[in-house]
Amino acid sequence: MPESLTPFVALAGGGLVLALAAIAAMAARPHAQGNALLAGALSAGFAAFTAVTIAAEGAGPVIINHTSNLWGVQVWWDLLFSLLVATFLILPRARAAGMNVPLWTLFIAASASIGLLAMAARLFWLEAAAAREPATA
Repeated sequence: MPESLTPFVALAGGGLVLALAAIAAMAARPHAQGNALLAGALSAGFAAFTAVTIAAEGAGPVIINHTSNLWGVQVWWDLLFSLLVATFLILPRARAAGMNVPLWTLFIAASASIGLLAMAARLFWLEAAAAREPATA
């Protein structure tokens, strides 16, 4: 294996490939419904990966990574903007589904994508359950 292809580069590249495939799949199926199982699995998997990372390296490198140079700050702001936009887009649907928005918002603020994916899983499950219920007159 070349020195430049470290496991970290492979993980980052693999994430990019999977994200691009997911974006393409969503663009190709504009009327597809959210998948609660997939969102939940992604939340759990990312939570597990985060736990392993914290156990192996601690939480300190997060601060160092995002404050050492302009690129670190740019990436941090990009993550924050993405989280803000995703939260803005999901909140109306969550309210309509009767979810506890303040509690979910705190979870997102504390865990970022882990909480957002868990919230999406719950939202998708609630929406699918509502769609299965017979309409009342």
